[in-house]
Amino acid sequence: MVATELGKELAIRGHEVHFISYALPIRLTVTDRIFFHEVEVLAYPLFEYPPYDLVLATKMAEVTSRYNLEILHVHYAIPHSISAYLAKMMLSERRVPFVTTLHGTDITLVGNDRSYLPITRFGIEQSDAVTAVSQYLKQRTVDEFQIRRQISVIPNFVNCDVYSRSSDRSLRQRFAGDNEAIFIHISNFRPVKRIEDVIAVFARVRHECPAKLLLVGDGPERPKAEWLAETQGVSRDVLFMGKQSDMAPFLSIADILLLPSENESFGLVALEAMACEVPVIATNIGGLPEVVEHEEDGFLLGLGDVAGMAEASLRIIKNPNLRNEMGKTARQHALRDFCATKIVRHYEELYLQTIEESSRRV
Repeated sequence: MVATELGKELAIRGHEVHFISYALPIRLTVTDRIFFHEVEVLAYPLFEYPPYDLVLATKMAEVTSRYNLEILHVHYAIPHSISAYLAKMMLSERRVPFVTTLHGTDITLVGNDRSYLPITRFGIEQSDAVTAVSQYLKQRTVDEFQIRRQISVIPNFVNCDVYSRSSDRSLRQRFAGDNEAIFIHISNFRPVKRIEDVIAVFARVRHECPAKLLLVGDGPERPKAEWLAETQGVSRDVLFMGKQSDMAPFLSIADILLLPSENESFGLVALEAMACEVPVIATNIGGLPEVVEHEEDGFLLGLGDVAGMAEASLRIIKNPNLRNEMGKTARQHALRDFCATKIVRHYEELYLQTIEESSRRV
């Protein structure tokens, strides 16, 4: 999603942007400045699993040569930085530089399986420039891999024109009555998102005041969420929305975002909620404290502190003035520090600097 929004913003600024992937990104529309190149992975009888990283490298080199690309930007060190490195070696006559952005799963992968550490470190070190989406992720990368090269922190961003508070009551009335609060949780329903805490917090709140919970997304923990909602007696007030290509309309009508994750390298959904004037109840962990200001934009609590999150939620719901004040503060914070108009400029500057440095080395 970050790569897609970045490409769209760059195209608006007059750049030509080529997406290289096995599938068209969900939020991407091809225009006269945006191109999509599909990486077709065919079965290869010698191997049990198709060699996607090699096919990707070949496609990168092909597209770079055909369209005279000036720079490659890959997201996640594994496998994409390795594929970009191979493509760069294949294009030996013109060494096109590549930028690697670390989003967090790169580090988690190595944490779960140390055998990935050497190849991940190699991808980071061979990149012409490296960015991380938060100071937390930068420091963890340095500590985990003993990286000594420069890593630039460029945070995730939000289009503040797209993500804003809705004054249209009709969408809100589809999901909740006038006296009901709307909670929202958006994720890929993986264990790290702690969907059990989302349901537990909402159940405590629901027993004290009327409310609805919108669960947007899908993933392996959805059956667990459905079972928990049923066993805790709130299934009628928990609405499973499934995967959505456009989150803005749902966030624009919500009263509170619940994000009790075990880890977040940044917390993009928290930022999107803030831009929509939605207070955030989240864990005080990872990169979230760099996005959400405690007791200003919402509340940050300890991992697994269901009681504290429920108490903070009720404090907001029972005090409309506090909810409105926090929402407006969150919006101003997003406008000040995380709008696309500000952040994308940093990427442009990094691209130009990297291209210039690469041309000097050649």
